[in-house]
Amino acid sequence: MENVVLNVSGMSCGHCVSSIEGAVGELAGVETVKVDLDNATVAVAFSPDKVTLAQIKEAIDDQGYDVA
Repeated sequence: MENVVLNVSGMSCGHCVSSIEGAVGELAGVETVKVDLDNATVAVAFSPDKVTLAQIKEAIDDQGYDVA
């Protein structure tokens, strides 16, 4: 299991949390997703043999947010 904390801009409300947690959480190999609006971060625990960090970033980007 690998853990990463991504800096994500553009998040401001509960809808943002739901859309990111839903999109990333649906990816095979993702165990947990936790959005922190106050710090503009998304913490993800995932299995790197099932999903790549690039795929996780793309899922967030596809929801309309910028991943640093």
